[in-house]
Amino acid sequence: MAEITAVPDEPGQPPALSAPVLAQAASQSIVREQIITPFDVSGGVDETGKVVAINYDKLIDTFGSKKIDQALLERFEKVTGHKPHRLMRRGMVFSHRDLDLILDKYEKGNHLFLYTGRGPSSDSMHVGHSIPFEFTKYLQEVFNVPLVIMLTDDEKFFHTPKLSLEDCHKFAMQNAMDIIAIGFDIKKTFIFIDTDFVDGGHGGAFNKNVRVIGKRTTINQIKGTFGFGDSNNIAEFGFPAMQSATAFATSFPFIFGTNTKQVAKIPCLIPCAIDQDPYFRQCRDNAGKLGFVKPALIHAVFLPSLRGAETKMSASDPDSSIYLSDTDKQITKKIGNAFSGGQDSRELHRQLGGRTAVDIPFQYLRFFLEDDDQLESIRRRYESGEMESGELKKLCAGVLQEYVGAFRKRRAAITEEVRDLFLRPRGLEWGDRKADAEMRAREIEVLEKRLAELKAA
Repeated sequence: MAEITAVPDEPGQPPALSAPVLAQAASQSIVREQIITPFDVSGGVDETGKVVAINYDKLIDTFGSKKIDQALLERFEKVTGHKPHRLMRRGMVFSHRDLDLILDKYEKGNHLFLYTGRGPSSDSMHVGHSIPFEFTKYLQEVFNVPLVIMLTDDEKFFHTPKLSLEDCHKFAMQNAMDIIAIGFDIKKTFIFIDTDFVDGGHGGAFNKNVRVIGKRTTINQIKGTFGFGDSNNIAEFGFPAMQSATAFATSFPFIFGTNTKQVAKIPCLIPCAIDQDPYFRQCRDNAGKLGFVKPALIHAVFLPSLRGAETKMSASDPDSSIYLSDTDKQITKKIGNAFSGGQDSRELHRQLGGRTAVDIPFQYLRFFLEDDDQLESIRRRYESGEMESGELKKLCAGVLQEYVGAFRKRRAAITEEVRDLFLRPRGLEWGDRKADAEMRAREIEVLEKRLAELKAA
């Protein structure tokens, strides 16, 4: 019996299952468990041959991470003084490693930094790419800390036979401008492209950490974590040390200083899609042995394709994606053709209602519509049959037109000169964490005192 071959994906994106693969699964009724690695993502196939959506609760058990529950959301809001992002409130940012410890350190006034990245596989970005960066921007504003963004042009070159190193570098330069247009603070953000930074004059400390981590990592560990075999090139085996090194503050002395003993204690919080977790399990396994703080992670789900929840929004498939460069007319057309959870007839829809769990326009509203009450009202109306698919699609198109339109305006202002400033190694601004913590403690004390007075009244 033939096996289904999962299509390699770019990190941070859900599975690219082609029509032939889906047909093969359906006809042969092959049961297959879901596979989630940075290079191979598949939602699995059930006993009837149906391709099923990714089970994120099962991933938490498999990976050994922790669910972000209501108690942690409440602690996040109390410690930071900020309402959790809509992705956190709605369970799309759903899992973590040591976020609770990060909040403990932040509450005590300790420094931390953020780290995220992208593998530049094309010169275009879609809304599935922008969402993780938007969430990272939110975290940067909440914690008021430095952010390092890694563009892995070398990794894309290693893993993608059809791409040249020059192609990947060109994509990285274009992607950097799109990422900047999300709205990051230049005073607190350093973006680097691997081939430029590692080979440049400021990459010495970074390279040192790559070597130290590489020495601690065995071939068997890499094979077990990523599923590599004898056909993978040697550069692929070495790259995890590169991605790990960015999680350590000592890799960036021009930002964090040269007192390596003190700098090594600065924790890192990594917002990423769940498929990137294997990289950092390796990193966390080795961190303590090397005198570093284990990086903390906060995991997001994947944004589904316009075609349905079982496939990814792919930059190589225009009909599956909403690009950040799409016009209002293109967005309206694409959302109009998106997979719907509505019933086959108007009468049946009014009787049974829409299926929000599989309806792509509704799922996109969960990602992009800020107002929780409005989203709940839409859900009730659609599931009751009061709202039809056409009305839901019109609402979704309007929300995405506003989101993409705002991005286009910001992107038009990003010049190559602005990009080069973000890419230049330099010192970044740090807030006075001790003073911030003391002020926040005073604010919380006043609020709690006022609440007690109100209850007693």
